[in-house]
Amino acid sequence: MNRIEWNFPRNEELRTKNLVTEYNQFDFSKIWTFTENNSVLGIIGDNHQRLKIKLISVKKNSNYPNEYFVTGKSCVKGTICDFSGTINLTDIKELKELHFGVDNEYADKGIKSQGILIADYEFKENSEQKHSGIFKGKLHSKWYLNSENKIEYDDIEFISDGYLNNAFVGIWKSYSTGKEKICNWADYRVPITNRDFDIGAGEFSPSEKYFDRGWSEYKPLVKDEWWK
Repeated sequence: MNRIEWNFPRNEELRTKNLVTEYNQFDFSKIWTFTENNSVLGIIGDNHQRLKIKLISVKKNSNYPNEYFVTGKSCVKGTICDFSGTINLTDIKELKELHFGVDNEYADKGIKSQGILIADYEFKENSEQKHSGIFKGKLHSKWYLNSENKIEYDDIEFISDGYLNNAFVGIWKSYSTGKEKICNWADYRVPITNRDFDIGAGEFSPSEKYFDRGWSEYKPLVKDEWWK
């Protein structure tokens, strides 16, 4: 499987038309910094070394409405790097039918539309820092448009098994060696992993097999503001 060409899990049917131009007027930036960082889970390399990643700021480009400027930090084996780069929206598709969650709890919230976006991302770490490189790939996010014409993070299905959002699927390429490693992260689950990696049912739970790759310290309810 090409790890950049991946179908984002969304059970509901999507309309086929790409509405990326029609959605130029809206700002998606807040959905990528919505989730508490201890729930942003990532891997780097075939051995699934734990990757911690934090998007610190996301701002829409006022001149090119599908482009967003990003700054953040990454951490692998205790090595922290700064990075900056862009998210460029390529596809926006709406659901054929709005989905309101368990017991239709969002039915009276005035949701106008709901769907997914697909984007290209490229984040360049500071080349003067150790073990630095470039993150590059595809981003898939779930969103909805609220009654005030603002884009919101779609966590309506949060309680469902296997829920994830903001899936970054791609590679990391070392500046020094040119070597590429798979590098995937998302909110609440890690997309595209070895079958024996995540043994959780309702929630993410790494197998003990991977504890020596940074996952023994994973504690979902403990805040770790490592980027500060």
